[in-house]
Amino acid sequence: MSTNLAAAKRIMVALDYAEAKQAESLVRSLEGIPCYLKVGMQLFYSAGPAFVRMLKEKGYNVFLDLKMHDIPNTVKGGAESITKLGVDMFNVHAAGGKQMMEAAMEGVDKAIQAASGPKPLVIGVTQLTSTSQAVMNEEIGIEGTVEDAVIRYARLAQAAGLQGVVASPLEVVRIKETCGSGFVTVTPGIRPAGADIGDQSRVMTPEQAFAQGTDYIVIGRPITAAPDPRATLEAIIASVEGL
Repeated sequence: MSTNLAAAKRIMVALDYAEAKQAESLVRSLEGIPCYLKVGMQLFYSAGPAFVRMLKEKGYNVFLDLKMHDIPNTVKGGAESITKLGVDMFNVHAAGGKQMMEAAMEGVDKAIQAASGPKPLVIGVTQLTSTSQAVMNEEIGIEGTVEDAVIRYARLAQAAGLQGVVASPLEVVRIKETCGSGFVTVTPGIRPAGADIGDQSRVMTPEQAFAQGTDYIVIGRPITAAPDPRATLEAIIASVEGL
């Protein structure tokens, strides 16, 4: 595999669209680039499991970003259904606690035993990259720094058997120091130099995030809203080769 392909496989393009037709147009424009594709709530609630199956049939790795957060039995059932879709990665919210995350892993195992399909990576959401310390302290009611809260959730996710977490690139170094280099980090809040940060609070460029040691970066609007999404993605891939 060339360095170029290796870099592409670590970039997740967020398909943040309201309808399948819009997302399909972008996917066609990226054909041949082996990036990860992230399907979030808006698109999944609109297009459903059929859209995920279509992406898998095209050979893409898929991260289903639904941030499940419910009672353990409900999350277990949700994880079982998601695993049967054949996704490569999905997430649950670490704020749901250890028992809930353990239930998610039980759902995965149940689906694998029934269908003998591939086992997805399950990662825990720590703190959203739109969450500032003021919001976390004053509105959510969690004391201390965002980084400390992220590390607490990362430890909890690892103890529950999850393979990694979603966190901002600012916390990657401490997560790896705390949970080990093999504990996967997926980092949203990525903005190429000069891009509008939008509603994000804790951001880095793709080059900075990979230099921190993250495994995957998630990029949405800077690619999907670009005049030429393919050229934009290719430029980002070229900028991070070898990192």
